[in-house]
Amino acid sequence: MTDNLPLEGRGVVVTGGSRGIGAAVVRLAVEQGADVVFGYRHGEERARALAKELNDAHPGRRCVPLYADVADAGEAGRFATEALAALDRLDVLVNNAGVTRDTLFARMTAQQWNEVIDTNLGSMYNVTRPLVLPMAKQGRGAIVNLTSYSGVHGIPGQTAYSASKAGIAGFTKALAKEIGGRGVTVNAVAPGLIETDMTDAVPGDKAEYLKSLIPSRSFGSPEDVAHLVCYLASDRARYITGQVIEIAGGLVL
Repeated sequence: MTDNLPLEGRGVVVTGGSRGIGAAVVRLAVEQGADVVFGYRHGEERARALAKELNDAHPGRRCVPLYADVADAGEAGRFATEALAALDRLDVLVNNAGVTRDTLFARMTAQQWNEVIDTNLGSMYNVTRPLVLPMAKQGRGAIVNLTSYSGVHGIPGQTAYSASKAGIAGFTKALAKEIGGRGVTVNAVAPGLIETDMTDAVPGDKAEYLKSLIPSRSFGSPEDVAHLVCYLASDRARYITGQVIEIAGGLVL
């Protein structure tokens, strides 16, 4: 590890890595010296284009896209097996995959609820379980889970999303206590309003209102979140574990 390449030689797995925050994490991890395997469920062409761009720009490092439906235990297990085979070693797992199905709770269908819980929270088990032991056996590693401001504070119209993301916070704290003695840190990052497909869909007047709640009067960028994730993945954060760190620009709802 060097100051310029804090993830040099590390093997990193990222779920939901083809766009938004996930793609920013993949990009920065490769730039910081890591070999990266990332999962995608949709947008195969976009995922392969990202991998090609990074492989061309950083000869000698590997960026490998793999299809992954992390809500399905069997598919997640296959993804984990293929990811391990593609890397010389596994040092970092970033659990980023997630979906939203926002609606008022009284109107929410069981299908909407289950899809959000299975993808956002179920994937914590499906992906982490087969990958945590290799890190524990080697006596070092970092797991970074993407939760949300919504999971910390709750947001109307996001009961399923808030519940799933709050579950990730509890999962993070419990697992950190279980495997801290094995040299593996477990932390969570809770982004606020970040410029992604979700904020792009917000009407202009509502977007301006939301920005007015933030001291900087602006949304964050995926790169803002990626820098925090990659910091927690590096040895610079070796004494940080079991934390849920908000990156929301001082947002108050």
